[in-house]
Amino acid sequence: MATDTMSSARKLADAIRRGERSSLELVETVLERIETTRDLNAYVTVIAESARERAREADRAAAAGKDLGPLHGVPVAIKDLRDRKAGVRNTMGLAPLSDHVATTDSITVERLEAAGAVIVGTTNTPALAHTIKTDNRLVGATATPFDLERSAGGSSGGSAAAVAAGLTTFATGSDIGGSLRVPASCCHVIGLKPTLGRVPADSRLDSFGTHTPFMVGGPIGRSTEDVALAFDILSGQDDRDPLSVPDGDDVLPATDRPADDLSVGYSPNLDLQPVDPIVRTIVSDAVDDLAAAGVAVDHVDVSLPASETLRSAYYTQVGGYFAALAARVEERFGIDLETADVEETLLSTIALADDTSAVDERLANGPRTQVYDAIEDALAGHDALVTPTLTVPPYGKRLADRYPTTIDGQAVDGIPTDAMLTWVFNLTGHPVASVPAGLTDDGLPVGLQIVGRRYAEADVLAVAAALERARPWTAHYPRY
Repeated sequence: MATDTMSSARKLADAIRRGERSSLELVETVLERIETTRDLNAYVTVIAESARERAREADRAAAAGKDLGPLHGVPVAIKDLRDRKAGVRNTMGLAPLSDHVATTDSITVERLEAAGAVIVGTTNTPALAHTIKTDNRLVGATATPFDLERSAGGSSGGSAAAVAAGLTTFATGSDIGGSLRVPASCCHVIGLKPTLGRVPADSRLDSFGTHTPFMVGGPIGRSTEDVALAFDILSGQDDRDPLSVPDGDDVLPATDRPADDLSVGYSPNLDLQPVDPIVRTIVSDAVDDLAAAGVAVDHVDVSLPASETLRSAYYTQVGGYFAALAARVEERFGIDLETADVEETLLSTIALADDTSAVDERLANGPRTQVYDAIEDALAGHDALVTPTLTVPPYGKRLADRYPTTIDGQAVDGIPTDAMLTWVFNLTGHPVASVPAGLTDDGLPVGLQIVGRRYAEADVLAVAAALERARPWTAHYPRY
């Protein structure tokens, strides 16, 4: 039964549709695994009875010869943030919202259920998804299944841990600085940050707030095929999201694109900041395997502005985003985060906006333009740009645990941006996937980013599929 939960969503849906598998039995297995892996702390709310009833409906439909869609009877999970299911707690990782219940379904939930999925619960996130460790005062820290003292990453750490441990087939996440890709790297799964507008969100009170910096939703899965299938289901215009764009061609066929039809540029550190030697080695080995499989690989220079300039631009806009979000939380729920029971790290993130004017926020678009042009130059003549996801292996899981202060012999500030190369692409808006590159000698996951041109998710996933064929990773998950 355990292997059932690790099968691909597509195969499971086909088996349920043909009556070879029972959706209810699969859901029961998932629910049992959630109970026996409580030490991961991947879920905030499990909706067992609702999931069982949806599974029974899927089995009855299959018996009647009805097709509910590409996810017929397949269990999935949603991040406890923007994705909402009516009647289910929606805490956004905030202890003061521990009893808040959603009254409507989000666009993502509508689309998943229209495709036949069975939602089994909501996954853990730090308060308001503010950092790259999934830890909060509501339910605590989420661990990577590869080391229970190390972080699953954040802010979509609950989703990534659940996927890696077989507690769901795939899950949703969101990304404002690496929140899909960092957990994917920490948990040896795939996280896709799409181009802004490809996956719509009905965000209220502010439906324009995701633009600066780019915040997007996307899927997390174990296989490229599952992530491509999920993206095809979730993408497409919705009038409730003024930033959403018309649907393009399905990306699932791109996962069959031949390796020798692909070309990538490779940068071991974006010419930006130090990377741990073990991370560099594992990512370099993965790139070598891509080349051996037939992918054309070129080493490229990435002429970014100075790290301090870029970080200033990023934190200026991130601070504005979270300060505005705090104001909306107070307006909507009557909660003053300055006096509420919330994490100090959340307050310090909100405080990034102190003494920052609207003009400062607009001027930060200057460095953003420079980095956008630099990434476009690095992509010239290639389908994608490849670089490490994190600069270090997974770190301590608790908010109180320090980030590294030295990387590859160089002193760093011990802040989240030191530990990742993801945030650059939230300034530019390029689609990016983090995929498993390999494991350290200690068995810790290392991720590799694949960056494509805007709206070229198909190219990103074609490269991901080529790497998955050359360097399979699905046999390397811990067994519980």
